[in-house]
Amino acid sequence: MNKDTLQGNWKEFKGKVKQQWGKLTDDRLDVIAGKRDELAGEIQTAYGLTREEAEKQLKSFEDAHKD
Repeated sequence: MNKDTLQGNWKEFKGKVKQQWGKLTDDRLDVIAGKRDELAGEIQTAYGLTREEAEKQLKSFEDAHKD
């Protein structure tokens, strides 16, 4: 999954993101709208992670949901 795929298929992936990171609200996910950097930042904030750990989790999520 690349940046364009995440944005282009956001409605599909939004549910999967919410399953993975349940602390992220629908309102925040609507604002993120598939922007990878913003998603990583929200994961970092919601879960008290370092930026590196949030990026690692997001990369793992992307790898698991490749086309």
